[in-house]
Amino acid sequence: MSELPPHDSSEQPDPLDSFDEIVASETGRDPDLAVIEAGSRTLRTQGGPPEADVPGRPEDPEVDAALREVEAELATRWGETKLEPSVARITALMDVLGEPQRSYPSLHITGTNGKTSTARMIEALLGAFDLRTGRYTSPHVQSVTERISLDGAPVSAERFIDTYRDIAPYVELVDAREEYRLSFFEVLTGMAYAAFADAPVDVAVVEVGMGGSWDATNVIDGDVAVVTPIDLDHTDRLGETHAEIAAEKAGIIKQGATVILAQQPVEAAQALLKKAVDADATVAREGLEFGVGARQVAVGGQLLTLRGLGGEYTDVFLPLHGAHQAHNAAVALAAVEAFFGVGAERAEPLNVDTVRRAFAAVASPGRLEVVRRSPTVVLDAAHNPAGARVTAEAVGEAFQFSRLIGVVGASGDKNVRGLLEAFEPVFAEIVVTQNSTHRAMDADALAAIAVEVFGEDRVQVEPRLPDALEAAITLAEEEGEFAGGGVLVTGSVITVGEARLLLGKG
Repeated sequence: MSELPPHDSSEQPDPLDSFDEIVASETGRDPDLAVIEAGSRTLRTQGGPPEADVPGRPEDPEVDAALREVEAELATRWGETKLEPSVARITALMDVLGEPQRSYPSLHITGTNGKTSTARMIEALLGAFDLRTGRYTSPHVQSVTERISLDGAPVSAERFIDTYRDIAPYVELVDAREEYRLSFFEVLTGMAYAAFADAPVDVAVVEVGMGGSWDATNVIDGDVAVVTPIDLDHTDRLGETHAEIAAEKAGIIKQGATVILAQQPVEAAQALLKKAVDADATVAREGLEFGVGARQVAVGGQLLTLRGLGGEYTDVFLPLHGAHQAHNAAVALAAVEAFFGVGAERAEPLNVDTVRRAFAAVASPGRLEVVRRSPTVVLDAAHNPAGARVTAEAVGEAFQFSRLIGVVGASGDKNVRGLLEAFEPVFAEIVVTQNSTHRAMDADALAAIAVEVFGEDRVQVEPRLPDALEAAITLAEEEGEFAGGGVLVTGSVITVGEARLLLGKG
């Protein structure tokens, strides 16, 4: 059986055991923050820090202690699953901060799936054209500092701490005035907008947290509004139909903006177009004004021909897997073209060599990301049925697995049955587990649903994620006709983040 990753157990404790011990010891902290810390510490015992794009704990003890203090203070606020549909508090915070979000133009991104990958592509394109960028995305894979990026990289722990301390007095002022204190997400949003103004950035790329109209990010006037594919998710908060969800997400469309629409269900498209008409916005639709001209699987990704607002861009290499990422690339390109006025103020396309260079440098951690070989272990943060369907299709296209083992740990508020049904055709067996946060669905409860979908013989239950990874790798390594097996870890961004920390990168 393979170890995760190889190490000499006679010389150091098993990091998979110490992971649980560290989490258990963090009894006084928010479980989400505890597991981030545990993952970073166990990863360091395995001899390698995370990549710069996915930071671990600061090496400087004083900085680490200061970041821990900020995390603890943020953890006292409403979490991201507790919402009050209003922008009153974030508006009040922006007012006392001097409206930092109005000091730079913005591209605003909503949708159900693909938002973060699309944001990363937009950021890469803008940066390639020599613009200083700020990017705000959520949730994070491993470290909360990932959410706020400058010039294509997460802000340093020191800058994150300084930004929090800079706005903390104003946060307290708003807390005292409002019925409810600012939430975790609202404070982070305020930090991002303040950090971008302080940098200063030339342009901000902002992903909504949830919805649109009352999302905390929706105090910007996005010159370009981007809507990635809409599907049924968060139905208890956003609506039970595509049309209702689209109407809520359409709230990011501002007067006179340019709207970039990915392919949508008919009812969603109708709701979005109605809002665009009401706002006198210009609309560009995937499949009509722009789209994917051609794509072919390539080593390490895919080769694309993209049809933009200004013309055709050939031989674009994208180091991400799946048709959905090709469509995200088309949306991102159209958004950047719109930002530069291509198709409206100027007829000529963007420089194709610059576009190629930008896309070739794109990374999206936790999105069909290979983190181990022999056997291959892939991480993907699919957490709803729509995301699971495109992931299942992409895995079959990009990897030649003769036997694929799934490791699934989901959040309790998701459509877990729909997610499992989407993966059933591609998983030979499934190892059901749970992540270490309070949002995780109990492994036994998840297993009960998995047995109904897969049958008892194909389901294994391992409540500890380290045990689940070991079990899945053992199954994938079985000899005989099933040589060439692989493992897909999925079901939640949190599960993927924990697995990434346990396994390391590469």
